[in-house]
Amino acid sequence: MEVIDLSGAVAVPPAAAELIPEAYARSLDLLRRNSTADGILACSHGERAAGRHYSSIFGRDAAICALGMAASGQADLVATAVAGLRTLARYQAANGQIPKYVKPEKGEVDFWYSGCIDATLWWLIAVHQIDRQRDGELGRELAEAVARALQWLQCQEHPVWGLLQQNEASDWADIMPRSGFVLYSNALWYWVKRLYRLPGGKLTRDYANYLFFPFGPSVPEQRRARLLAHYIRNRCRPTAFYLSFVNFSFWGEEIDIFGNLLAALTGVADGSRSVQVAEGIKSLGVARPWPVRVVGRPIDPDDPLWRLYMQRHRQNYPFQYHNGGCWPFVGGFWVLLLARLGWKGQAREELANLAAANQVGDWQFNEWLHGRSGEPLGMPGQSWNAAMYLLAHAAVFEKKQVF
Repeated sequence: MEVIDLSGAVAVPPAAAELIPEAYARSLDLLRRNSTADGILACSHGERAAGRHYSSIFGRDAAICALGMAASGQADLVATAVAGLRTLARYQAANGQIPKYVKPEKGEVDFWYSGCIDATLWWLIAVHQIDRQRDGELGRELAEAVARALQWLQCQEHPVWGLLQQNEASDWADIMPRSGFVLYSNALWYWVKRLYRLPGGKLTRDYANYLFFPFGPSVPEQRRARLLAHYIRNRCRPTAFYLSFVNFSFWGEEIDIFGNLLAALTGVADGSRSVQVAEGIKSLGVARPWPVRVVGRPIDPDDPLWRLYMQRHRQNYPFQYHNGGCWPFVGGFWVLLLARLGWKGQAREELANLAAANQVGDWQFNEWLHGRSGEPLGMPGQSWNAAMYLLAHAAVFEKKQVF
C-alpha cells in the first residue's frame, strides 16, 4: 500500500481532545449565523463568498447540512434545514432535477455546466431523514417533488446494470475527470433505493461491486459487463479500494476516499470489505494532516486523466482542492465509519482532530486545507463542516447513525 510522504505537514495538536465540546458549540453558532429564512447558506456572508456564489443555498450542501442539523435536535436548526429543502423543491426543474444552487432573493437557479447529479440524490436522502423526525409531514408535503426527483434519476440509470450514468465533473468533485459510472454517485443511489424501497437495489449493489471492484470472486452474467470488468482487471493494479469511476475504456485509480467511505457506509461494501476500506484508509495516512484527504493518489498533470480545466484558478493541482486536499466535512464521514465499525477510540481521536481542523485560523471552518502542508484554503465559514461535525459527534457520543 502506497503511503504519501507527509514530512513537514502540520501536526495535530496533542490537546485536540479538549476542543471537542468547544467545536460542538462553535458548530451550532456557525450554522445559526449561516441560517436564512430560505435555508442554510453554503458558507458565511462576505464579498469573496458572494463573488464565487458561495453565499447561496446549494443542493448538496443544504442536504448534507440537514443531516447534522437534524442530529443536533435544535428546533431552530431543524426548521432551517426544512426551509432549505423546501426552497430547493420550489426551484426543481420540470424534469425533476434539483439545482446545484439557488439564490431565492434573486430568483436565480444554477444547474452547473454538465449537470449536477448528486444534488438530487442528497436532497432525497435529506427529505427522507428529516421526514422520519416529523411523522411523515414533510414527505407528504413534498411527495410530488420526490416522485419527480426519483423519476429523473431512474432516467439516468443504465437499464441493465442499475447504475447511474453521468457526465464528467458533474458531482461534488466538479473539476475532477470522473464520468460514466461513478462510485460516489452510485453509493448514494443505492442508499436512495434503500430509503425509498425502490426496486433493483440488489442489482445496483451487485453491479457496483462488479465494476468498481472487479478483483472479487464474482463475475457478472451480463456479457458486456463481464467483458468490461475483465478488461479492467487485466490492466489494473488491485488494492483494497473501489475504483473511483468506470467508463468505456478508462477508469479511476486515484482512490476516491469520499466514494469509498460512502460505499462502506451505505452497504455497497459488505462488512468485511468495509473493514478493508477502513484499514486501507488508515494505511494511506489520509487522515493527516487533517481528516481527510479526499484522494489517495492525486492526479498529476502528466497523467492521462489530467484535464486542462483542473488548472482553473490554479486550484486542482495535486494535494489541492478535490485532487487531494483535506476536506473537514468529509472527515465527518470518516468518523461515522469508524464509529459504525465499533472502533470507538479511533473515532473519538479523529473527532478531536476534526475539531482541530475546524479551529484553524481561530475557528475559520475552512472549506479545505492543503493535503500536505495543512495550510487553510478555500472559503471560510463552511456550513457543512459544522453540520458534519455535529453528526460525527452524535455518532461517537450518542451512537446515532444516519445510514
